[in-house]
Amino acid sequence: MVIGTGPAAQEVRRLIEGSPRKYVLAGYISTATDPVSVEENEIVGKMEDIVSLCRQYQAHAVVMALTERRGGLAIHKLVSCKLMGVRIIDYPNFYESMTGKIPVESINPSWLVQSNGFLITPFIRAMKRTLDIVLSSLLLLITLPFFPVLVVLVKYKSPGPVFYFQKRVGKNGKEFTIYKFRTMGIDAESGGGAAWAKENDPRVTRFGQFFRKTRIDELPQLVNVLKGEMSFIGPRPERPEFVQQICGITPYYMERHAVKPGITGWAQVMYPYGASLGDSVEKLRYDLYYINNLSIFLEFLIVFETVKVILFRRGSR
Repeated sequence: MVIGTGPAAQEVRRLIEGSPRKYVLAGYISTATDPVSVEENEIVGKMEDIVSLCRQYQAHAVVMALTERRGGLAIHKLVSCKLMGVRIIDYPNFYESMTGKIPVESINPSWLVQSNGFLITPFIRAMKRTLDIVLSSLLLLITLPFFPVLVVLVKYKSPGPVFYFQKRVGKNGKEFTIYKFRTMGIDAESGGGAAWAKENDPRVTRFGQFFRKTRIDELPQLVNVLKGEMSFIGPRPERPEFVQQICGITPYYMERHAVKPGITGWAQVMYPYGASLGDSVEKLRYDLYYINNLSIFLEFLIVFETVKVILFRRGSR
């Protein structure tokens, strides 16, 4: 059952249709204040009748998806439903469970405070740091013998330095210098400053495209991890210029800096390369999901998915 009849309630239907084996929509429950955007024949009753409606339709869960949140929700009736064994789920949590991301436009500070997640304990930080040191040291030992070959490929018909140094925003908004193998010409941004990478970017060197597709260009960031500036897994660090732009169009962007940025992350394995402000907002939804659900299981899942991304060469530019 869905409480609400507006755009948020419509989105619940879309999510259910996208995962038909998980839920079946029984109908919408109208309230006095929510706009009506759904089909009238799908509205099965009013809020005051929710207890009897849950019995009639044998509902297992009720999703609170109000577009207009003013007005009473008859909380005592929701309590009765819960005591009957019906799960009460708010829209952001339902969206999160169905998509693996958090709808930043539908949450507020109280939701963040009351969420079971977003609690980064000393144990979790210690666990991540141990994982960072082990994985980074292992990868560095494995790949270091190949660095001379990579240096030759970087320099092939592309004069300039081997490594690329760039300011990025890290944990708690503190800037640091990220290390990468250079994949563009030395005058890549001479025409107008910071610019997003594009599909088939003409600034990329002969072997730069291969480096980017295989993530080889990011190997020097293992040093950033060992220095403690980055984590092996976390939100990708963004350039200060872009952080200012993104903060101007979406809330909660600075919350992603509660953890160290990573070489790979949930957004990187779930969403293609971000090449615009719109892409950054979408990736923020995944980053917040990662922080909200941070666990050892999720860390290893991201490592596994990252290997798949590299093998199939998707998500890079």
